[in-house]
Amino acid sequence: MTIHLDFHQSAEHTAPLLLGGVLRFGQVAVRLTEVEAYVGRNDPASHAYNGPTPRCETMFGPPQRLYVYASYGIHRAGNLVCHPEGEAGGILLRAGEVIAGKELARQRRGESHAEENLARGPGNFGQAMGFDLPLDGSRVIQVDDALGVTDPEEGVLYLQPPAERAEFFAGPRIGISKNVAAPLRFWIPGDRTVSSPRGRPRG
Repeated sequence: MTIHLDFHQSAEHTAPLLLGGVLRFGQVAVRLTEVEAYVGRNDPASHAYNGPTPRCETMFGPPQRLYVYASYGIHRAGNLVCHPEGEAGGILLRAGEVIAGKELARQRRGESHAEENLARGPGNFGQAMGFDLPLDGSRVIQVDDALGVTDPEEGVLYLQPPAERAEFFAGPRIGISKNVAAPLRFWIPGDRTVSSPRGRPRG
């Protein structure tokens, strides 16, 4: 029996609880190994920092939805909307291990990529999963067994929370220029699918 995640909590609280869980969209399922919290108007690095815009409106909407945005105009990064009532926030899906739909994920990413690289990095994760901008705002449904969903609904993501809290490290976020030092990146230590650096934070 898996635990139930409360996406009405802050992104900082919920993000590490996702680690080891499984996110499925269509045929592809990924075991989450690295995530990053963005805490809305209290976080200069968050898209929601300056209030709602057409781009980030989903972050101000109901929790437990998918927020998709274009990164550098090329990649499609996915976030799980997570925030207390009246606030905004999200959890960036940074990396994971593809455990189902590997052939499809490899077609999307390219045949030359090593298995551990298929969903490493937010843009690669989104590409492997098949995220695109029309999916912004899609529902995320918690289930006990994401791989056991025999008739997945189109445009819906299925999230299987971990059975127990995973061991994790927390450290500075990467790939951003503001509020970098905030220890809001969470990852499973030593996992080969995690972005570098993947060891214990220095300090």
